Amino acid sequence: MTAPVATELGIELHLLAGSWLSSAAQVIPRTIIGDYRHTDDALRLAERVDVITFDHEHVPAEVLTALQDAGVALHPGPQALRYAQDKLAMRAAVEDLELPNPQWRQVSTAAELTEFGDGVGWPVVLKTPRGGYDGKGVRVLHSAADVEATADWFARAAEEGTGLLAEEKVPFTRELSAQVARSATGEIRAYPVVQSDQRDGVCDLVTAPAPATEPDLLEQAAEIALTLAERLDVTGMLAVELFEISDGERRGVFVNELAMRPHNSGHWSMDGAVTGQFEQHLRAVLGLPLGETGLVTGDGGFTVMKNIFGGAVPQLHTALAEAMRLAPEAKVHLYGKAPRAGRKVGHVTIVGASPQASAAQSPAEAGAQALQQTPHQEIRTAQDRATELAHRLSEGGTP
Repeated sequence: MTAPVATELGIELHLLAGSWLSSAAQVIPRTIIGDYRHTDDALRLAERVDVITFDHEHVPAEVLTALQDAGVALHPGPQALRYAQDKLAMRAAVEDLELPNPQWRQVSTAAELTEFGDGVGWPVVLKTPRGGYDGKGVRVLHSAADVEATADWFARAAEEGTGLLAEEKVPFTRELSAQVARSATGEIRAYPVVQSDQRDGVCDLVTAPAPATEPDLLEQAAEIALTLAERLDVTGMLAVELFEISDGERRGVFVNELAMRPHNSGHWSMDGAVTGQFEQHLRAVLGLPLGETGLVTGDGGFTVMKNIFGGAVPQLHTALAEAMRLAPEAKVHLYGKAPRAGRKVGHVTIVGASPQASAAQSPAEAGAQALQQTPHQEIRTAQDRATELAHRLSEGGTP
């Protein structure tokens, strides 16, 4: 998804991929086949490029060090990337910055986990510090009786010389995502905060901007992302996943996780924002001026993105023509991945026009009013149409 905007900007991409069948290798001709975990393979790529960036956070520290020693510019740099790689480091950094964190603790034994759960109240969430994503590496423990089943996790953590992350299970009403771009020059821009609906721990449906959200919560979420990007010295795109608590003494948002790259919750921006996140990431890591981040529709408009998951249809293109006829207003993005059950293999976006404002309202006033209202019918209709379209592509029928 970075390749088309790179072509438009005259930027030459080189890729280190594990297979010619990988999505990016299908569209980037200057590809090296290798393993990102092997220093020699990474250094082969470094010889050909001016800047290296990443599409995930799992590159080993020794590989990053070797690249840095070779003199190649890394964006984000290893010191920033560790906060996306290690959830324990991330929690400590959020706490040091006095940003809203769930209650948490590093635990190395079942007894410590039980003590934490008894202290904050059950249920609690147990996470592996490294390697987990899309619901992987996460367990919800409903009582102390569930702790016994975590013995294998503690054994693996002991072998790796690290503990596990225990967190209170935040009583959130929904999940939000705040994305910002920070350039190598220090320029920074925030995108509209979005609502992210999950399915089995995986992002399923995104609505931008987050509907029915009070302005102070939107401001708080954006400010958290801006603070993290600047204080952690992030370059490129940063996604901050957040829990929203809508009432009570703890009303506000809490940091859930960080991703220092273009993120699934930002795919809406490819069609819905003036500057999509993939173009913005390129601009940021190359030190180019950042682009405008507002919605293409202006204040009061919206964009809906629905992920396509692997299903009954073995070849998504067989349903593409029917899907296009069903929703000509939608944009379809397929990733060139073999469909497997639960695997994200594409997404669709629908951009909605601004609702009619009264003559006495400025565009900004109309936009603020729309955000505070219950999600209007246009958004619900777009969500339903995007869901039906995604289902037809993956399952060959109506949901």
